[in-house]
Amino acid sequence: MPDFLAKIGMDKLERALLYGLIILIALVVVSGASQLDDKNWWTFAVRWLHVLSGVMWIGLLWYFNFVQIPSMPKIPDEQKPAVSKVIAPEALFWFRWAALATVATGLVLAAMNGYIMDALMLGIGKGGAATAIGIGMWLGLIMAYNVWMIIWPNQQKALGMVEATPDEKKAAARVAMLTSRFNTMLSIPMLYFMVAAQNIAVKGF
Repeated sequence: MPDFLAKIGMDKLERALLYGLIILIALVVVSGASQLDDKNWWTFAVRWLHVLSGVMWIGLLWYFNFVQIPSMPKIPDEQKPAVSKVIAPEALFWFRWAALATVATGLVLAAMNGYIMDALMLGIGKGGAATAIGIGMWLGLIMAYNVWMIIWPNQQKALGMVEATPDEKKAAARVAMLTSRFNTMLSIPMLYFMVAAQNIAVKGF
């Protein structure tokens, strides 16, 4: 099995993603799960992209907080540049763009379903799905703002991607870490209310 996978290029991420897309298309066609002339199918397709982006975003957020940050003090000093110069910048690239993709697809999905204004208004006076999805949306928007406006600029300083003094790097690293922790905290209620919108009743404000 490993030899076969290597032979078809599965050691390359791009090839694995391409094969995954081909398998998806084949299964969708065979199962009849595609209805390109149906608005509901396109709405579902955007929801799928929203979930896919969200998995990447929150997965990387939890990787930073559950794995990378706690592990850094245990790594010998001479090995730390491998993380700070190679792994972290690459992870941060996918992290910030996944955050943007999650927000963008979420807003498009809300517009397609006709609840974007009700959700942004937190379903005031209505309750139900509008309140639940609205809470989830606002938490997600706050988190995305933190990614682009606080975490990323400070990580650029901390990782030496932009010029900064040693003291500025240390301060930036702390700000980025604390904001990442804050986002990890918000991810828990955010995910709850995103799922709650389709599964439980929520009272309006």
